Amino acid sequence: MDVLLSRLAERAAHAPDQTQVWIELVDSIRPPHAGRHETTSESIRSLTHILARRPDLRLPLRDALLRLFMERKQVSMYVSSGLLPSTGFFSETARRISDKLLPDVIDTSYMKDLLSVVFHRPDDEVWVNAVSDGVWIDFIEALLAPDAAPGPLAADNTTPTAVTEILEAVRMLSYHVSAIGLDPELVRVDPKLEELESPFLAQNAEIVRYLAHYRAWWTTPDSMLENPDHLTVMLDQCAEVLVRIRRRAMRLGTSLTLTFKLERLRQHLDRITDLLGLLIDLQPSRQLAPLLPRVVTLFKELVRAQCRKNRLSDYWGKNVELLSLRMTTSASKTGERYIAASRGEHFELLRSAALGGMVIAIMAALKIILDRQNFAPLNELLGFCLNYGLGFVLIHVLGGTVATKQPAMTANAIAASIGETRSDTRGKTRSLDNLADLIIRTIRSQFTAIVGNVGVAIPVAMLISLAVLELSGAHFIDTAKASTLIDEAAPHISTLFFAAVAGVCLFLSGLIAGYYDNLSAYNRIPQRLLQLRWPRRVFGEARMARITQYIENNLGALAGNFFFGFLLGGATALGVLFGLPMDIRHIAFSSAYVGYAAVAHDFIVPLQSVQLAAAGVLLIGLVNLTVSFALTLYVAMRSRRISFAQGRTLSGLLLRRILRRPQDLIIPPRKQKES
Repeated sequence: MDVLLSRLAERAAHAPDQTQVWIELVDSIRPPHAGRHETTSESIRSLTHILARRPDLRLPLRDALLRLFMERKQVSMYVSSGLLPSTGFFSETARRISDKLLPDVIDTSYMKDLLSVVFHRPDDEVWVNAVSDGVWIDFIEALLAPDAAPGPLAADNTTPTAVTEILEAVRMLSYHVSAIGLDPELVRVDPKLEELESPFLAQNAEIVRYLAHYRAWWTTPDSMLENPDHLTVMLDQCAEVLVRIRRRAMRLGTSLTLTFKLERLRQHLDRITDLLGLLIDLQPSRQLAPLLPRVVTLFKELVRAQCRKNRLSDYWGKNVELLSLRMTTSASKTGERYIAASRGEHFELLRSAALGGMVIAIMAALKIILDRQNFAPLNELLGFCLNYGLGFVLIHVLGGTVATKQPAMTANAIAASIGETRSDTRGKTRSLDNLADLIIRTIRSQFTAIVGNVGVAIPVAMLISLAVLELSGAHFIDTAKASTLIDEAAPHISTLFFAAVAGVCLFLSGLIAGYYDNLSAYNRIPQRLLQLRWPRRVFGEARMARITQYIENNLGALAGNFFFGFLLGGATALGVLFGLPMDIRHIAFSSAYVGYAAVAHDFIVPLQSVQLAAAGVLLIGLVNLTVSFALTLYVAMRSRRISFAQGRTLSGLLLRRILRRPQDLIIPPRKQKES
């Protein structure tokens, strides 16, 4: 390490550009794998020890570092690194993709680009952030120890370059905040921004005044510097308005554009707070030492930003979060009606599931009819999709229930409950009890819906087959087709895979339902429909009002059901197009097909085939429910930033309740306990 520092000190003293000095220094401490940061910590401690006892090595490196901050432009690093640009969501997405394919030009006269050259590996941010702040602080203190030379913040009354750059960055960030805060998208969600004096404008006036006083104070130490408390209050007000807009967007609907701008505004406010903290900490002594904790935090943040500047997954994850939260919140409200609490609700759910099972049996018959028409592939695909889509929409309009649609809705309700449980600092046991009750009610409701769907789909399919046989004298399907349908329901590996594909379609349909609920609220579709003249003339004012109210409450569910049909039909078409063994298996349809097959065989089916078909139908339902529930719960919890640490406690509580009263998984208690 001494040899390395000697070589670097020699180069720092004589080379006109010290960029290579810092590249080689970072290369020497970079671990072979980013996760093994312990070796890096030891290397930095060794550097610190050598610099502390060898002033001849420390001073050239110290001067080289100070020259970097005097010669490089730093404002762009503070106002752009780690902050979303003003170009918009899709423009930034395209920029990141293009920069991955063809990297941007590097100009090391800018500190931002120099940082990306020194920390050039994408995983550098891992070990930089893993090394403790104390290790970095000790290293910086050893490197910048002033000795007899002037300190990094010169004692004369001229404003140091580093401080000037921070002042300019704060001013630019403040202007950006004002512009974002008055954007029409934000004003649309929160009209109060126009009615009252906007805190986003007020903070700019306050910051400009504070920065002018700060510059004057630095050159004239005897003058009084304005107290920053009022400025801090203004920034807090901006943060409060941002939270208020986010909450209103949750209720009124959001969009990628609005989400992008809200995230950008939050980032700018956070960066202003960080930089102002540096300026405020400089006031008492004008020395670097009190700033070091903030400097190290900012350094880690900037390195992380530069390493992730072209990472598309990270960017999409942050921006889609609020939109997915809005979508899953809509679905969680819908999901509450799928969870029966009392016995009355339990039997009402059973009735609606029976209605759904009857319609599904008819849909299965129509699919069999469409399948033997020998349509062209595209026409056949459209026929299947419309049969599924319109059938599911009909079930919803009639008030029926499809059992497998429940997990995509109930998972969101459970995620919302977990979020409330996690945030409840008092009465955690009671909150877990309520959550356990919710999960048991959900399992019971799922069982009820499956019984209603399957218990009606099979006999209705048999009745349809018997009616066709009575009227036409021929079976609805022949024995070869019947054997194929029974075999498709048997528990093969392919059957379970196709059931998982259907589960993914169920999950996507839940997201689609939430998206259209959000779209309806954000674009105010019901209110805009009421402004149309011709529907009011055709239907009348009162009826049109009822229609728009129905659309407001059901647009997401209608769209989700319709697109769910197209997803089911499209999965098979996708397999045909790409030559893949792709199909779907759905518990209600599979049970209906077994009913049609039983009549085709005149109810003479080998016992083993019956057992395999029954087991296959149950496994198909289990896979349908598990896949859609797990995917939806994962997205819902991610969108709420929930990591549930009480899972083991909750699992034990659930197990004890199930062992004590297993009948509660099937039949609700006579009197529902107060929660």
